[in-house]
Amino acid sequence: MAAAAAESDNGRGASPAAGAGRDSAAAVASPVKAKARALMELETTSASAAASESSEAKVDDGNIQEAESSLREGLSLNYEEARALLGRLEYQRGNVEAALRVFDGIDLQAAIQRFQPSLSEKPPSKRSNKLRSDSSNSGSQHAASLVLEAIYLKSMSLQKLGKAMEAAQQCRSVLDAVESIFQRGIPDVMVEQKLQETVSKSVELLPELWKQAGAYQEALISYRRALLSQWNLDDDCCTRIQKRFAVFLLYGGVEASPPSLASQTEGSYVPKNNLEEAILLLMIILKKWYLGKTHWDPSVMEHLTFALSLCSQTSVLAKHLEEVLPGIYHRTERWYSLALCNYAASHNEAALNLLRKLLNKNESPGDIMALLLAAKLCSSDYSLASEGVEYARRAVTNAESSHGHLKSTALHFLGSCLAKKSRIAISDHQRSLLQTESLKSLSEAISIDRHNPELIYDMGIEYAEQRNMHAALKCAKEFIDATGGSVSKGWRLLSLVLSAQQKYSEAEVVTDAALDETTKWEQGPLLRIKAKLKVAQSLPMEAVEAYRTLLALVQAQRKAYGTVKNGTEDDYDKVSEFEVWQGLANLYASLSYWRDAEICLQKAKALKSFSATTLHAEGYTREVREQKQDALAAYFNAVSTELEHVPSKVSIGALLSKQGPKYLPVARSFLSDALRLEPTNRMAWFYLGKVHKHDGRLADAADCFQAASMLEESDPIESFRSL
Repeated sequence: MAAAAAESDNGRGASPAAGAGRDSAAAVASPVKAKARALMELETTSASAAASESSEAKVDDGNIQEAESSLREGLSLNYEEARALLGRLEYQRGNVEAALRVFDGIDLQAAIQRFQPSLSEKPPSKRSNKLRSDSSNSGSQHAASLVLEAIYLKSMSLQKLGKAMEAAQQCRSVLDAVESIFQRGIPDVMVEQKLQETVSKSVELLPELWKQAGAYQEALISYRRALLSQWNLDDDCCTRIQKRFAVFLLYGGVEASPPSLASQTEGSYVPKNNLEEAILLLMIILKKWYLGKTHWDPSVMEHLTFALSLCSQTSVLAKHLEEVLPGIYHRTERWYSLALCNYAASHNEAALNLLRKLLNKNESPGDIMALLLAAKLCSSDYSLASEGVEYARRAVTNAESSHGHLKSTALHFLGSCLAKKSRIAISDHQRSLLQTESLKSLSEAISIDRHNPELIYDMGIEYAEQRNMHAALKCAKEFIDATGGSVSKGWRLLSLVLSAQQKYSEAEVVTDAALDETTKWEQGPLLRIKAKLKVAQSLPMEAVEAYRTLLALVQAQRKAYGTVKNGTEDDYDKVSEFEVWQGLANLYASLSYWRDAEICLQKAKALKSFSATTLHAEGYTREVREQKQDALAAYFNAVSTELEHVPSKVSIGALLSKQGPKYLPVARSFLSDALRLEPTNRMAWFYLGKVHKHDGRLADAADCFQAASMLEESDPIESFRSL
């Protein structure tokens, strides 16, 4: 081959002198070529011999030496090459122990010293020496391939014998030898295929051997060495290593330090922990697939889903799911996965739109998991409660023949949606029917899944909303027992139920116990309840101190995490700085500390310019100071900002009821609307009773006053809807 290439290079004008040079070069190269040809022939015959002689007895040391001598004399092989061929023959026959005895006689360091000069030197520039260099290099590569493969097979033999640590050390010696021979890395061209295969297999095997030996830090180093060094690996081999490394980082339980500074290029992204490095590797694999460099592996997306979910980056996961080409996932499966991602990222509207497409009658209208997710999304929004009821009922129907847990979940969401729907019912009769149906659904769900803490909690909330405090108290205690007191919302429910029973001291004891059980960052809502309990017990200065503690906590959280969170923050379990300033403003106003109240209101306005709560508090301060027109204007501004702001509607109705008979119809309209939105608002019932009294409807007034009195006996310090 090399001679033919040289002849072709010389072209049409070859001189006799040039021909003599070619003959001389061929004569020099012929021993090398003959040796390489003989080795290749022997490799072919050894493979067939392995198949035909698998039943022969294992050779002993005398036979090894005799066979080795024959090979060395017949093919002019050196000691290491002869043993490499014999060892491979024994390994292919399945004689692992015999192969290991043969391989033990190979001196890898001596072989490296012979191969290094011929493989690492640059090719000469003169054409007359090119053929000689190519032939010599080919023979040296083949000899190197024999010896390195022998050490690789030795490592495999040790692995089969259960000696993982020794196997890993032998495998590492192969890679060390390759780096010594090819000091500038393995070149992309002019490398024998067999040599490249041995190197690729060794690079891939080494981390697995370290893991089998329990040397996980060594495995980590080997993975990075495989990916950062120049081994000339093909795309499939590199992809397999990257995937295994990512799986090791995610599930191996070993904390990896960042890559060494020597392997980092300026301006490149450096992962800070296992999770980031695993995500980076998995994204690289996906990019290779997008470019057509590797085949599709569904497990890669599964691992990426797990990794991105751990760090709450489901919006990034949604982007990758959208980029997957059509045909990999069925479109309904893709829509459901995207809906889950959007739901986890708090993009509820986008998630619900995807589920509506999925549940269309022409797609998968009976997909129970999609129905459950849609019902869950609707259960968090009053305006979507009716739609959620339909989804939940379909889920209950489809779950009849399936596992009981799914039916219990469907009934749970049905009860939650019915409860939300009852809040916006137009008539008292309709509200009562919906509340009864809600409790029935929740009770049926609990009968199927008795030990579900979330079910117990939602049942307690519904009992509390309907002012059945005895049942609500029982549910709150059961929830705390079921969760071991580790979930703060159970303590909050218990405190509010006790405050509704006018047991403020007991509620404070519960709140203090909850503060001891929860972490610092989760204490915000509990501190807010504690402050309001102090107000209810007429301890204003202690309430101010509780608000100060809460303010310090909120400001510390803001400094630690910043004002913009991950997009997945659960607002139900957080207290904003705005709420704290608003609470302080209301407290100072009730104490007639007008200057302090104004300062707190200004602080609140600086955080949220247009807020119905702030405008209502401003109206209250104006009303107490007899500035009735300014107060009324502030209340109307609050209603304009938030159309369903109940406290402002109640305050408008109360203020107008004092303005004379001609304002009574307007006052009654605002108060009735407030009761439609919040039927348990005792102040709305009280002022509506006064309106009826001024209007001469004494029987209606008596009913309203009675309702207000009954609600006052079960009025919590904070609305149950805050939970």
